[in-house]
Amino acid sequence: MQQTPPPPGMPTPGMPAPAMPAPAMPAPAMPAPAMPTPAMPAMPTPVAPAAPVAAQPKHQSSPEVRERLKAVGAISQALSAEVQKVIIGKAHVIDNVMINILSNGNLLFEDYPGLAKTLMTNTFADALGCDFKRVQFTPDLLPADITGTNIYDAKKGEFTFKPGPIFCNLLLADEINRAPPKTQAALLEAMQEKQVTIGTITHKLPAPFIVMATQNPVEQEGTYPLPEAQLDRFMFKMSVGYPDRADEDEILSRRITRKKDGVDVEVITDPQRVIAMQQACEDVYLDPALRMYMVELVSRTREDPRVLVGSSPRGSQALLKTARAAAAMRGRDFVTPDDIKAVATLAISHRIILKPEHQIKGLEPSEVVQTILREVPVPTV
Repeated sequence: MQQTPPPPGMPTPGMPAPAMPAPAMPAPAMPAPAMPTPAMPAMPTPVAPAAPVAAQPKHQSSPEVRERLKAVGAISQALSAEVQKVIIGKAHVIDNVMINILSNGNLLFEDYPGLAKTLMTNTFADALGCDFKRVQFTPDLLPADITGTNIYDAKKGEFTFKPGPIFCNLLLADEINRAPPKTQAALLEAMQEKQVTIGTITHKLPAPFIVMATQNPVEQEGTYPLPEAQLDRFMFKMSVGYPDRADEDEILSRRITRKKDGVDVEVITDPQRVIAMQQACEDVYLDPALRMYMVELVSRTREDPRVLVGSSPRGSQALLKTARAAAAMRGRDFVTPDDIKAVATLAISHRIILKPEHQIKGLEPSEVVQTILREVPVPTV
């Protein structure tokens, strides 16, 4: 695959990173940050948060931070445009996947077969330039089939570790609910701590590491529903949905034009640049009033009379990270109430358990979250 030039503002693989515009500093002038030399790897290194400038109000970021977040927005738009060459008519879904990636979170697709869940994951992996592995979950799949195992080497007279497919940047766990709980649990440590423990030795996973899982909501025979503890480790739970008639006609038209099933996807970025984009999101400003707005939204899920178990503080942190990522994806250095409302349903709904009587009535957790969004006053910032 041919790698396209990166958008303005991000370094190019193979060349030293260009100097970022330095923020105005009071005298004496601070020394410019050391830049990678030609002998260093061509990947951009993670950037530490910029030091606060004394003369600026706290809600204003430095010029360096603003420039970096604009570059994050430009690359995000380029990635979205590339994926939309393959996935037709689902721009909002693609944006949500991009938010999840910027948040360094795991994603669960729950939808019917044939709606491009697996194709979307494959396409993102190609466009991101990341190492991608796919595991088809089946009832006979063992934990060692995912994590790897120690194998005895007769020549050396010792055990050596053979890594499993989980050692990659982007893991597709296809039909995750078809594997038994023992195998599903093999992903828990990897999804939360980004590491795998085999015997007494812990192995770090490559960065970035993201799990994208799929499951079919209508098939119950031969499946094992994910426990709440594992659902809580997914940043988003979302669906793709059916295309409308015009989009489905466009899907067929493009298939006729290219004369093959596969679609050529250009590489937009690389793993090190993805890490730099994720770290840039940490500099997005969040007003204290919006922080309390997030706390109120999550707290209401614990107080709603229809809810048996409300969201944990992990839900609050998911809301924080995804709202920041939503702002960065749009090139902004601050979070707005609309950013929070746009991600709240996807970030919180799968973390709450309804009372049985409301489940029987067909109430969905997303309806509870949407009711809370309507009831909680939006702060003015």
